[in-house]
Amino acid sequence: MPRPLRIASEACARMLVIAAGFALLVFLVIELRVVVVPVAIAVLLSALLAPLVRWLHERRVPRGIATALVMVGGLAALGGLLTAVVSTLVDGTSQVVAEVTDNVGSLQGLADATPFRIDVGVLGDQVLQAVRDNQQTLTSGAVTTAATVGEILAGFALCLFALIFMLHDGRRIWGFVRLLAPRARRSRVDVAARRAFASLVGYVRATVLVAIVDAIGIGLGLWATGVPFVLPLAALVFLGAFVPIIGAVLTGAVAVLVALATEGPVTALIVLGVVLAVQQLESHVLQPVLMGRAVRLHPLAVALGVAVGVVVAGIAGALLAVPLLAVLTAAVRSLVASREVAPRAVDPLRPREANPPPALPG
Repeated sequence: MPRPLRIASEACARMLVIAAGFALLVFLVIELRVVVVPVAIAVLLSALLAPLVRWLHERRVPRGIATALVMVGGLAALGGLLTAVVSTLVDGTSQVVAEVTDNVGSLQGLADATPFRIDVGVLGDQVLQAVRDNQQTLTSGAVTTAATVGEILAGFALCLFALIFMLHDGRRIWGFVRLLAPRARRSRVDVAARRAFASLVGYVRATVLVAIVDAIGIGLGLWATGVPFVLPLAALVFLGAFVPIIGAVLTGAVAVLVALATEGPVTALIVLGVVLAVQQLESHVLQPVLMGRAVRLHPLAVALGVAVGVVVAGIAGALLAVPLLAVLTAAVRSLVASREVAPRAVDPLRPREANPPPALPG
């Protein structure tokens, strides 16, 4: 057999084995998504909250108490936000219905300006009739939704349980996991994992800051224009910022549609301008300055990662794709670096530690 053909066949065989192993890994992740997704979210939250736990611990607060304080504070903030959002939705529903009814004429005029013949009133009646005709299907869908809510609650409990132990015993957990690495490479793997987690800490911090700026900017625009549901829409924008690229587009579109339905086309155009301005600020200032320092990823890699995440695991995949890329990138850079420091010299809670030291000259 000619040598080039033998080399090509061996390379193809190895590629097939690697592809089969990767496909098996993806299959297991999808089958175990009820466990994998909550644990992955717990890792993200631990990257956000672990610096707070250490800050309290360095001030002579016992680690268990520090973990409890951070968890109670986080749950209280989350509960307060959800309470405010739900109360705003309940109190403003009747007002929104009245405003939508009053703006049907404006929406009809906007529809008449298009080349399509659309009767807004008839369209609304058709939607209501479709709901009545498919009441049985909707009822069965409600049962499925109840099962989904059960899965969400179970996932939330698992995420909370995992997060508590990651914050309290994260070092001991990693000390056990790193024993799976070969003894000769254990130190290098330890350093790579520390740098990967430092990259994750930087990514989470930068994402939270970007999300806060987006929510405040768009929320102020909605408040200034008199659009209802300012707090729920701002909360939606905040959550959408955690999904790169598509999250900001979808949540901004929701804000514009609410403005169009409740306040009319002029206000919707103003809100659209506010959303575009905030997104431009995010794309040209916040992302390069904050995210560029925290995560060294090309925009094409981010876009492809989000697309693959959506295809493989839907919303959860879009949420976890970019941080997974950031972690893998930092780990690979550390493993292939020409030299590395000792594991104790790398602080996994400092984002600047995510990059390995430069190569020695000569």
